[in-house]
Amino acid sequence: MYSKKKQALLIIDMINDFEFKHGDQLIPYAMKAAHTIKAMKKQLKSEGTPTIYINDNYGRWQSDFRHIVSHCAEQPVRGQPIAKLLQPEQDDYFILKPQYSGFFCTPLHLLLDHLHIQSLILTGVSADMCVQFTANDGYMRGYDLHIPADAVASQTTSRNDHALELMKHVLKADISPWFSS
Repeated sequence: MYSKKKQALLIIDMINDFEFKHGDQLIPYAMKAAHTIKAMKKQLKSEGTPTIYINDNYGRWQSDFRHIVSHCAEQPVRGQPIAKLLQPEQDDYFILKPQYSGFFCTPLHLLLDHLHIQSLILTGVSADMCVQFTANDGYMRGYDLHIPADAVASQTTSRNDHALELMKHVLKADISPWFSS
């Protein structure tokens, strides 16, 4: 199902208020992916796989991850149910990113190197933006990629499917769903 190399689970932009243009369009797909991600995280954690949350800093250079989690989980925002479902645990890692890729201007590569990671399992939103940019940069750094089709979401299924096919063919990513239908 997934690589036997030392791996990490990346949860990209799921701790999110979804209070942006087209957020209402994305949220039903993101909620479906969130349920898969929660089950994946539980399974992978039991196997010793680290979880790394990667989130936008939303241009707020003085924000921190705990504040973002608190805002999304405790305020009446669209993303509250997802933030509550995917609440980070004490032993999870987090990276704040200023742009689309989890690698761009962040210490993600250093953290992955410190953890001796060779394979990335990418999940989150949006498959056609932040997941894809992170996957591109991961591929360029030599990581094996698994991007489960049932653990990513975009504003439409056609955009999601297109992004997955592109990552499969260009980045050699395994896009097989985590759970069989």
